[in-house]
Amino acid sequence: MTLNGRAWIGDQVRDETVKREGIVTDVRQGTYLLRPLHGTAPEWTANSDDQLTVTVPREDRQHSIPPER
Repeated sequence: MTLNGRAWIGDQVRDETVKREGIVTDVRQGTYLLRPLHGTAPEWTANSDDQLTVTVPREDRQHSIPPER
């Protein structure tokens, strides 16, 4: 869950340092692991959430995923 507008696991974010959007997949000792929105580009890390802007909170992303058939 997004806390106080800060990025957290499952949030779609814009990383201002690398000018890319991604999904936060893990947070370890203050380091954020992000994966790209599409494709097979490698994951990357952000040393702080100060450089991350939440573009789509996890709660909203879950509602946009179509159900499995």
